[in-house]
Amino acid sequence: MDIWLWICDLPNSPKWDESNSPLIYELTSSNHNIKTQSSIQLKVERTLDINTDTSLTFSLCAKGCRPYDANKTLWVSDACPLSSNKPFLPLVLQLIQEIINHSPIGSHSSTCLRSQLKQLKPDPVAWILETHTPESFSDIFNVIFLTRLFWLCAYDAPIEFGSLYFDSLLAPHLEQLLSSDNHLPVLRKFLLAIEVEVELCIARSVGYILAKWLILREMRVGLQSLTPFPSNPGISYAVETHGLWVLKGYAPMQSMKSTTSNDRGDGFPFLEAKEAALRYALAHQQLEAVIQLGYSVGFHDGYIQVSAHVYNLRFHVVQLGFNKNGDVMEYDKEIYFPSRVQVWIGPDFGSNYVVSLSLGRSSSNIEKHVEIQRVVKGRLGKLMSPKIKAMTKTTIRMKMKNWRWDQDAEGNLVIYDAILCDNITGLEVYAMKGNGSRSSDGRLDKIRDGFRKRYAGADRPFMKSGGLVFAGDREQGEDVKWRLNKEMEGSVLRWRIGGKVWMSYWPNNVESSYYDTRCIEWCDEVDLPLIPCSK
Repeated sequence: MDIWLWICDLPNSPKWDESNSPLIYELTSSNHNIKTQSSIQLKVERTLDINTDTSLTFSLCAKGCRPYDANKTLWVSDACPLSSNKPFLPLVLQLIQEIINHSPIGSHSSTCLRSQLKQLKPDPVAWILETHTPESFSDIFNVIFLTRLFWLCAYDAPIEFGSLYFDSLLAPHLEQLLSSDNHLPVLRKFLLAIEVEVELCIARSVGYILAKWLILREMRVGLQSLTPFPSNPGISYAVETHGLWVLKGYAPMQSMKSTTSNDRGDGFPFLEAKEAALRYALAHQQLEAVIQLGYSVGFHDGYIQVSAHVYNLRFHVVQLGFNKNGDVMEYDKEIYFPSRVQVWIGPDFGSNYVVSLSLGRSSSNIEKHVEIQRVVKGRLGKLMSPKIKAMTKTTIRMKMKNWRWDQDAEGNLVIYDAILCDNITGLEVYAMKGNGSRSSDGRLDKIRDGFRKRYAGADRPFMKSGGLVFAGDREQGEDVKWRLNKEMEGSVLRWRIGGKVWMSYWPNNVESSYYDTRCIEWCDEVDLPLIPCSK
């Protein structure tokens, strides 16, 4: 699908010389009888005026609307003046601005992003268009364009065009559109150039579309057989900036790989009403992760030392809703929670410049308090034989932290591993099954009950909104250190950074036997500049 390349060729299209009629790009069409064929078309009209510049105007049309096989215009763009050195900048800005206006707002957000955003700043988008070829920007434009088209089909188009969008337009191109590997370099620059609030709006809109597609896929309307599941769905990218390596990732829960669950795969149509409503609410949740690792470079006689540490890890779970009355608010406290986090950083494969790697200690998870009490009892008096009784009582109180931190290595790659543990038994939550009623000693029942009301109280392991933050401190262990060959001084190396997050669900306020653990993995490359600062 090369919509952007077709648009960029329009000013020089020879078809304008033959006729001034609108040019049409057919996005998709149904495979039914030709007489009743439905299609979604992108039209462009040229406006010629002696007193004004020649401009192009785009429109999206639904053709073959029932019951009279009528045509309906769904959307019209602003004019794009061809005299401008970036004639289609107004089109891209309009599409992004309208995505912002329609994007879902997380139900746990304390502020409304859309109310904080004013007019989109044109300079960052203009810079992207100026510094990238049409071929390199094409995949990003496809994401923007199809995201905007989704809202048109959801709000303004007849109902059959929603099915046409999912079945014939989104599904065949899902791997290309939602797998970040295809457009990672341009995506990284694009998201870094725009405001972070705009990034959130785009990521949540894409997540909402993917969540809806996955629900339809689970309801077995044919999408499971039509389209394989994308290998790396969602949006993610990494960057090096000001002494930090930063990895960001967005993924709807349903797009993650299930590792532990009692879901029999029956799908929404075969569940009881309350259970289906719970699953529907959970299917609209999205993980938004920010992984920040701090690093420093020291130059010594004979070697270079690179040190790294966990600076800040943030994991937020948002409900992709619109805060309307009755919009799954009954289940707003039923949220997936992080149960294990792995983060890794290190040289690229095949690098032979690392001399040594040193890890810090793993954190101790147990705080043990020993209390010894000795009691001596005696009986003295007029008895023929005095009796003395001694008793020693020892009490051990054990308190466990919720999170266990380990450091490990695979080759020259450092792995930080944080695991959520039950603070009484020490069992790892991500690997546990939530139906503790099958336990003979009732231990799992107590653990499951202990995670109810997990977003309330002073000792809760998560934020009240359901998220989790690790700030850089000694809990994550000491700094890790690499020693590199001195010959690498002055170069910029490419290092690997990645993260794997396990998200678990156990019932919080509702009565349900459902439990589920899923995981998502991101991997990217970041720069490591080995350039001494000039004195």
